[in-house]
Amino acid sequence: MSAEAVASETLPGSLALAVPSRAELRWYMVARAILYAFTWPMWRFRFVGRENLPQTTPYVLAPVHRSYIDTALVGCMVPRRVRFMAKSGVFENPLVARLFRSLGGFPVRRGVPDREALRRAEAAIAVGEPVVLYPEGGRRSGPKLAELMDGPAFVALRSGVPIVPVGIAGSEEAMPVGARWPRPGRVVMVVGRPIWPPPLAPGARVPRSAVAELTGRLREALQAAFDEARALAGLDRDASTDRGQP
Repeated sequence: MSAEAVASETLPGSLALAVPSRAELRWYMVARAILYAFTWPMWRFRFVGRENLPQTTPYVLAPVHRSYIDTALVGCMVPRRVRFMAKSGVFENPLVARLFRSLGGFPVRRGVPDREALRRAEAAIAVGEPVVLYPEGGRRSGPKLAELMDGPAFVALRSGVPIVPVGIAGSEEAMPVGARWPRPGRVVMVVGRPIWPPPLAPGARVPRSAVAELTGRLREALQAAFDEARALAGLDRDASTDRGQP
């Protein structure tokens, strides 16, 4: 079955997604290069463990979320086009909506379980694209993870793809919750090993126990990646030694 057929089966009608065209991918790479050129001098970000990103398969990218700049940082880190959720209000302006969609964004309704957004994520995976899902939901604060939502684990189980945890340190200091403008700083991103979900039989329902177990594994790995990122950024002086490349 083709990727288009899988996506249409997963997400019928107007919610289905198409395989990105060459023109769309070229535009994304140009926009990513421009973003990189503007943001690196500001935050001097460093990527550790980027070899853990799957090269040929889609996956759920699960970063910690401390700042508005996290999505831009993730876009700079991942060499492939990624899909990401943006609050539905962004899409009320037609021009802004067109821009966000061209860069891989799709709407999500905040504060309520949005099944359509999760199914869009599944459809993006079905056509081969990585998807960014913040397991903490909205932006949080502090060195410890908030309670994780089940969305990333549910999508990974339904799609049969791994979850990749990403710790981001320094973005909260660069632009914390409530700040109107970002400021210069140092950001370190640590990519953990992919977490593969247990296989499900075709057409089988996703057991709640499997979602809870996978979310628990994600929480442990994500906190470890966050702790390491904070140590490498100099925010936790007593943590692990340096590794990786700038």
